[in-house]
Amino acid sequence: MNRRPLIAGNWKMYKTCEEAADTARKLVEFLSKPPQNVDVMVAPPYTALSTVASAITGSCISLGAQNLHWEKEGAFTGEISPPMLISCGCRYVIIGHSERRHVFGETDGEINQKIKAAVDYHLVPILCVGETEAEREQKKTFSVLDKQLEKGLEGLSPSELIALIIAYEPVWAIGTGKTATTDQAQEAHAHLRGAIEKKLGVDLAKSVRILYGGSVKPNNIASLMALPDVDGALVGGASLQADSFRDLVFYQK
Repeated sequence: MNRRPLIAGNWKMYKTCEEAADTARKLVEFLSKPPQNVDVMVAPPYTALSTVASAITGSCISLGAQNLHWEKEGAFTGEISPPMLISCGCRYVIIGHSERRHVFGETDGEINQKIKAAVDYHLVPILCVGETEAEREQKKTFSVLDKQLEKGLEGLSPSELIALIIAYEPVWAIGTGKTATTDQAQEAHAHLRGAIEKKLGVDLAKSVRILYGGSVKPNNIASLMALPDVDGALVGGASLQADSFRDLVFYQK
């Protein structure tokens, strides 16, 4: 099955509204001739969602959020609900990023609630999974991925997850300059696809996009994208500059 690649930029806690708008406008200019057979998404900080949405209107770039709360509204100071994201123009939402898990202590149960909320509001969830360096050294990579996948998608049916995207991000490669070897990346992606097939069926396993994340740069993206089970990239640092993100999007050239 031909799975259309997605190149997604996670801007994390960088860029003021003005800086985000400037980067978005540059990206729109760079991608005025849209890439063939590649989807593009950027996830700015919450404060810049509306600003970036305005800047990318009419372009090939979609808007994503970096997180969400599972409730529609309520006394949850500092949180952002699915309807709020939709009102800003979001199509995608990143859920369970390793920084949310390991820095802010998000649990698999909370991540599951967020996935369900995204599905309920027709946002495309990007579920992040990945092992720490210690877990890889202890040969626990597959068991960690299985648990994160099982718990994160618990109670959801294949029909509800038709738009699901998985992002494999080995924690030891995020922001460290380290990148999984092509063998390591393909092995993990193939395992995830197999686990999805066992849990949710062959049709979803064939269609689900599995992105790689972890120090993706213009000089290594082509080799990663050539792997049979890698369907795109979730990019942090290299997405912050419009020219380097452009080079990631046009990795085929």
